[in-house]
Amino acid sequence: QVQLVESGGGSVQSGGSLRLSCAASGYTYSTMGWFRQAPGKEREGVAVIESGGVTTYADSVKGRFTISRDNTKNTLYLQMNSLKPEDTAMYYCAARKYTGRYYYRLGSYEYNYWGQGTQVTVSS
Repeated sequence: QVQLVESGGGSVQSGGSLRLSCAASGYTYSTMGWFRQAPGKEREGVAVIESGGVTTYADSVKGRFTISRDNTKNTLYLQMNSLKPEDTAMYYCAARKYTGRYYYRLGSYEYNYWGQGTQVTVSS
């Protein structure tokens, strides 16, 4: 059974750090990523990582966030530093299987499997 379970969200002051984790089960996915959705806004891609380690980041988080994965544990991570109030959102772990076709890595519509989300709140 496919399952993605996030953890590590919470409340932090501006400039602080958080580390999110996503434990995956049921399959070893080719690409995993983090997406976020703030109230009243569309879900947006934050960072994704392919099985070989290639990463893609949204411009808004480059230099502050680092995505990584431990394939032996089937676990995805997101280290978030220098957090800003605009990073406040529900963060979702997502995954997709290899299809062999081109895909837009930060497009939420490209991902078939989703976790339940973990809230990140950054206060000023």
